[in-house]
Amino acid sequence: MKKLAFELLSICLLLTVVHSSPAKESAAGSEGWISLFDGSTLAGWKANGNTKTFSVRDGMIVAEGPRSHLFYADPAGNHDFTNFELKADVMTMSGACSGIYFHTEYQQTSLPTKGYVVRINNSYTGSAANQELRKTGSLCFVRDVFASCVKDLEWFTIHIIVEDRRIQVKLDGKPVVDYIEPDEPVRAGSNEGKILSHGTFALQGFGEDGAVYFRNIRVKPLPSHGRPKDLRSKQKIEFQKRITAFHAADLPLIDYHVHLKGGLKLDEALEQSRAAGITYGIAENCGLGFPVTNDEQLKQSFERLEGRPVFKAMQAEGREWVNMFSPEMIVKFDYVFSDALTFHDKQGRRTRLWMPDEVHIDDEQEFMDMYVGKIVTILENEPIDIFVNPTFLPAVIAERYDELWTRQRMRKVIGAAVKSDVAIEINARYRIPSVKFIKMAKKAGAKFAFGTNNGGRDLGRLEYSLEVAEKCGLTKDNMFVPKPYGKKPIQTKKRP
Repeated sequence: MKKLAFELLSICLLLTVVHSSPAKESAAGSEGWISLFDGSTLAGWKANGNTKTFSVRDGMIVAEGPRSHLFYADPAGNHDFTNFELKADVMTMSGACSGIYFHTEYQQTSLPTKGYVVRINNSYTGSAANQELRKTGSLCFVRDVFASCVKDLEWFTIHIIVEDRRIQVKLDGKPVVDYIEPDEPVRAGSNEGKILSHGTFALQGFGEDGAVYFRNIRVKPLPSHGRPKDLRSKQKIEFQKRITAFHAADLPLIDYHVHLKGGLKLDEALEQSRAAGITYGIAENCGLGFPVTNDEQLKQSFERLEGRPVFKAMQAEGREWVNMFSPEMIVKFDYVFSDALTFHDKQGRRTRLWMPDEVHIDDEQEFMDMYVGKIVTILENEPIDIFVNPTFLPAVIAERYDELWTRQRMRKVIGAAVKSDVAIEINARYRIPSVKFIKMAKKAGAKFAFGTNNGGRDLGRLEYSLEVAEKCGLTKDNMFVPKPYGKKPIQTKKRP
């Protein structure tokens, strides 16, 4: 009831803003913009299916109710557009889901089969059997975005730009998708119609979990120059087709382990994210001897990422981190991950396994048993979401990976991860764990997360992670998803 009252109060306040704020563009439009909605009626629009899903209230189109689609039918551009810019101000209630189609055409029932759809979803999660991970700005099944940079109960502007073979999506001016359609795009089944051509727009009503409000819907037709030659290399085109195939198969392409290192700036990382078609989780190194050592620094790290289309992550370093930061600050982050590369050995020596001078191995088998014990303790006791750099071995014994990582040792680590509900990273930088380990972990019911762990500006493209996903037949059900507030490990796990 408190949540409902809050939302009703928010709606009242936002409706007040609607009445007090002038429209952003006039009906005739400035600089070529044309309004598609008169603010009072659905004139020029045609609904299919459940026509009562769409209504006009206080100068807004409201989508609320059973699935339906509202097609623009008249008169601007004869409701037929090729190149254009489309803008709409949107507000979602909690749990609401919708979308905007383009290059589509009217059909009486079901989902439009022609054209692309840009998802509107900040908090809708779908059902247990069909979890919805695509967030606002996603070019659905082609370039999906998994971290939302806009919020429920707040107005935001969605901006779709189509020019020849290029599609861009921006949210409040921030680019989230930049896709170039190849000559022979990867499409199959229900996605066959998701290709560039021409057509009208449609708003989607997507269920009864929450209303979506639209206002200031306007279009700017752009000249068509014909489809230009695709100047990308054959290798780049083929990689992008592969990325699209993963999106179409519903596998969430998220790199949960990205660092702003080696001079890599956030805007540069986001540009790489759009080019690769992979959503990033940006992580700070937090712990004794690392850049972030207290709540104030952690807060600054969080605020730098606020409002950007990324996940916010903590990399918990060493074993002291648990007592260095408050639960109230940790819980703000989407997830926390750690590894077992930093610890004190039996002689009390601080060990960092990636630094040769700090690796002390007198007996390899004894070291491995001690190392596995450290991993199990971390998995069972520390409030983390993902175990990263799994099965890493220091350089001095790395060549004996298959021999030293016995089935018994793998089984102990996997069992602790599953028992503690900690996902296992498939690390692209170190190409670990092995396929054998992943297949064993999958059979045991483990969850997985893709991660790069970059040491500099080059983030790569998750090559090893995607290769292993194909070899091991990983699906959406096998992949880690950040937990909602109230179910995060820092809230549910007893701290050591």
